[in-house]
Amino acid sequence: MMRFEQLKNKPAMMKCLTGLTAEGFMALLPAFRVAYEADLAGRDEQRAAPRQRERGAGQKGALPTVADKLVFILFYFRVYPVQMAQGYLFGMGQPQANEWIHRLSALLKVALGYDLQLPARTPKDIKAALETCPGLEFIIDGTERLIRRPKDKQRQKANYSGKKKRHTRKNNVITDKTTGKIRGLSPTVEGKRHDKKLADEQAAVFPKGSKLWKDTGFQGYEPPQVQSFQPTKKPKGRDLSPQEKLVNTTISKARIRIEHSLGGVKVFRIVHDVFRNFRADFDDLVMEIACALHNFRSDHPLTA
Repeated sequence: MMRFEQLKNKPAMMKCLTGLTAEGFMALLPAFRVAYEADLAGRDEQRAAPRQRERGAGQKGALPTVADKLVFILFYFRVYPVQMAQGYLFGMGQPQANEWIHRLSALLKVALGYDLQLPARTPKDIKAALETCPGLEFIIDGTERLIRRPKDKQRQKANYSGKKKRHTRKNNVITDKTTGKIRGLSPTVEGKRHDKKLADEQAAVFPKGSKLWKDTGFQGYEPPQVQSFQPTKKPKGRDLSPQEKLVNTTISKARIRIEHSLGGVKVFRIVHDVFRNFRADFDDLVMEIACALHNFRSDHPLTA
């Protein structure tokens, strides 16, 4: 069975199975422990009858320590095995693995929130987050994730992406151009939704004097008091001028940072592979956590 004690002295294996260095794991562990203890206290308050014995008494579970629980949930996000395999590797059945996955995912989000790594979600919070970025230079882009083909015909139609030729879910992300951290994340919507329409609906507020790099999918998206940079589309019937090509190349070189950031997010296979979970809003939660884990990894890089 997989345990923290087995991994803590194997940094390469820790990085492979959790996506974090041993130092990064130990930096996240205290916040995760606080979140877990707060969750236990809340569960005790909701008990119908007082405890008959001290917490932790009795038979030890499949995840005996908080560190083991953190390994469990990071491994699920990093590798994204089927739940039966996840349970087998940690000494439990599929139903118990499913219960732990959803419980610990919520606690992982809380822990990353303590460390201020979560992307902002509302217009007010996005503005506050962007104001802390030193260069006030940002990149916006859309990203899609594959899902299983829905059985419901209306959901099939809504989630069918003409771009990916598959059924997908979509988010817009706003990245700090200087650090590569993801500072803003839109709601998770059906893959058919256009990037620009989703940006209009989110109505993110940028600080005055910001610079914003975007691609042609955001044609017409012009936040107030923001200087935007967007490639010129090739006109029908003629080629771009050498000057237009040079400007497009310059913009593409600036925008490549967001592709690196999205690559860092999709290191976690749960937002890279075909998404298999069906619980409502779980697809949104895992994307938020994966973005926060990318931000956390930026502060605790894999190489010195």
